Amino acid sequence: MEPQSYRVLARKYRPATFADLIGQEVLVRTITNAIQFDRIAHAFLLTGIRGIGKTTTARIIARALNCIGPDGNGQPTATPCGVCSNCKMIGEDRHPDIIEMDAASHTGVNDVRDIIDSVHYVPSSARYKVYIIDEVHMLSTSAFNALLKTLEEPPPHVKFIFATTELRKIPVTILSRCQRFDLRRTDTSVLQTHLKNVANKESITAEDEAILLIANAAEGSVRDALSLLDQAIAHSFTPDAPCHILTETVRAMLGMADKTMLFDLMETVFKGDTGVLSQQLRSLISAGADPILLLQDMMELVHLITRLQLAPGSESDLATYSKQERDKAIELSQKLPMQALTLAWQMLLKGLNESRYAPNPLSAVEMVLIRTCYASNLPTPEELVRGSSGRTQASAGAGISPARSAAPARSAGAVNAVAHTTPATHHSEPATNTAPVINRFEDIVKLFEQKREMILFTQLKQDVSLVSFAAGRLEINTSATVSADFPQKISKLLSQWTNERWIVTVSQEKGALSLMDQEKIQLQQKKDQLKHDPLVQEVLSAFPGAEVIDFKPKE
Repeated sequence: MEPQSYRVLARKYRPATFADLIGQEVLVRTITNAIQFDRIAHAFLLTGIRGIGKTTTARIIARALNCIGPDGNGQPTATPCGVCSNCKMIGEDRHPDIIEMDAASHTGVNDVRDIIDSVHYVPSSARYKVYIIDEVHMLSTSAFNALLKTLEEPPPHVKFIFATTELRKIPVTILSRCQRFDLRRTDTSVLQTHLKNVANKESITAEDEAILLIANAAEGSVRDALSLLDQAIAHSFTPDAPCHILTETVRAMLGMADKTMLFDLMETVFKGDTGVLSQQLRSLISAGADPILLLQDMMELVHLITRLQLAPGSESDLATYSKQERDKAIELSQKLPMQALTLAWQMLLKGLNESRYAPNPLSAVEMVLIRTCYASNLPTPEELVRGSSGRTQASAGAGISPARSAAPARSAGAVNAVAHTTPATHHSEPATNTAPVINRFEDIVKLFEQKREMILFTQLKQDVSLVSFAAGRLEINTSATVSADFPQKISKLLSQWTNERWIVTVSQEKGALSLMDQEKIQLQQKKDQLKHDPLVQEVLSAFPGAEVIDFKPKE
C-alpha cells in the first residue's frame, strides 16, 4: 500500500462553502442574495492579493450553482450539500463541465478560441458550464478582444469566473462586462483566530504572541498564514513531546527582531548615540533578525508613534503589543516632535530601497541608521532663522525633549558655527515660484529636460512632429513607438508646472520635422559650410579619406 502524501494546511483547510470563507462578508452576502433571488450574473471578476481565496471562491460559486442536493432535485443554493455527484466531482477537481484554465500558461488567442468554440455545447451533467480563468490579466490583447463578444452575450448555460491579482492590466472592455468583487485582506485578529482553530484541530499548542507574529507576517493572506503555521509546526517538532510553538521559534524562523529591543534601538537613533546604536544593531542581528525586516519594523514603529500623536483614540493600534511595549510607544509619542518623526520616516524609506539592492544588506542598514542619527544634529529651519539662539540651551544635556528635535548635545563650537553661517543666508536671493514661460514648442521640450523627465524629453525631441502651437493648446503628430497615454502625460505635467491648463491632442496631419531631424539638418548644413573653409580644405587634402564628423565652437 502506497503511503499517502502529506497535505499542507493551506490545502487541507481550503474552504468548501461560503460559510468557511473568512473576512469576505460583503462578497458572501452579495452572492448569497443573488443566488437566493435568482439574479446570478453571467461573469464574475474576483480580484485581490495572493492567497486571499480568489480561486477557492470561484470553485465555491461553481459548486453552489451546480449543487442538486442529496435527492438530486435541488436548485442553485448558497449552501451546497457536498454529497451530491456534482459537489463531489467539483471538490475533487474532476468535473467535466467545470473548466479551469491558467492564463499564465495559456495566454494566446488560440486558447481563448477553444473556449469560444466549446461554449455552445450544453453541459454534460451539470446545470451550468463554468469557466474559471485564473490570473486572467496574463491573457494577450488579441485573446481579450476575441473573448469580448462571447463574454457580453454568453449562452444561458455558461458562466465565467475570472481571478486576478493585477486588476489594472485588464482592459476596461472586459471589466465592464463582469460583476466585480474585491476580496479584502483578512484582518489580523480574524486571521489569528483562524490560525488558533487550525492549530487546535491539528492538536498543536502555541503561544498567543507566536500566533500573532504569524498573522502579522502573512499581511492579510490566509494561504500565507497557513503556510507559515505549517513551517512553524515543522520547526517546533521535538522527539517524544507534544508540539508547542514558541514565540522565540517564530521570531527566529521569520528573522524578526524583539520589539522591546527594537524600541530601544529606535530611541538610540533619535538620541543620536551612534556608539550604542552599532552594539544594539549587532545584538539584534545575532538574535536572528533580518536587516531588511528590521528596517521595515522601524518604519512601522515610526508610523505607529506618529499616529499616536495625531489620531486621538489610536491606542487601539497597540492591542497587539505587550504592556511594556505600549508604555514605551506612548512615552516616545509624547517626547518626539513631529518633524523628527517625519524626517526619520523619509530617511528610512529611502534607505530601505537602497538596502534591498545593496551587496551587503547589513552594512547598508547600519549606514541608513547612522545617517538617521546624524540627521538629528541638523538644526531645524526655525533655529536657522533664529540664529540657533534657543538651541544652545536645549543641547546642554543629551536626550529627547518634547519641545525640540530629538538631537543629541552638540558642542558650543558646532552651535557657534551655525550661528555664524546663518546670517549669510539673508543676502541670498529669495526663492521664487514663478511658473516657466512657454512661447513655443521648443520651450516645452526644454522644460521637460530641466525637470529631468528624460524619457518624455527624448520622445518629444525625436518622435513628435509639431502640427500647431498656441497658448495652452498643443497639436502634434507622433510616431508608432509612443504610448497611447503620451498626450495625457504631457498635458498633466505641463498643467502642473505652469499652473495653467494645457490641452494636448494627436493629429493625423503631417507636422513639421521633429526637433531631432531639424538638428541633424542644421548640423549637416554647418558641416557643408566648413568644407569650404580654406583651413579645413587644407586639412582634408593633407589627410586623404578624412571627413568632418563633428565640430565645436571656439571658446
